[in-house]
Amino acid sequence: MRRMSDIVRNQNPLTLRPSATVKFACECMRKHKVGAVLVTDEENHLLGIFTGRDAVGKVLAEGKDAKKTKLAEVMTPAPHSVRPERAAIDALRLMHDIGCRHIPIDEDGKVMGVVSKADFRGLEVDRLDEETGLWQRI
Repeated sequence: MRRMSDIVRNQNPLTLRPSATVKFACECMRKHKVGAVLVTDEENHLLGIFTGRDAVGKVLAEGKDAKKTKLAEVMTPAPHSVRPERAAIDALRLMHDIGCRHIPIDEDGKVMGVVSKADFRGLEVDRLDEETGLWQRI
């Protein structure tokens, strides 16, 4: 059974301050080929998460100016996260339960990494599918 620490080992997640603009965040996401930015303070404490979905739903769809809108205004504050010693399937279950694609990994409030659904292998996905199917049949 894989642990979250195995997945995020040596990961250098994209982090930005809440004062960064949405435009800058989107440029960074494109450059680094990631779908989420972890919003942190100067001491790397997790404050929020900003994703491509947020860019579309909270900025573009609402007609906000990406050059002026700060991440603090449109990020998901205090996002769910998983500790590094947890099993990978726990993060996948959480993503399924809350309907998101990215989960920060943090230890004592400090960012260690972020996982997306694409980070999971067939066995973990198969196990979640099996669990979900079981609950639907009950």
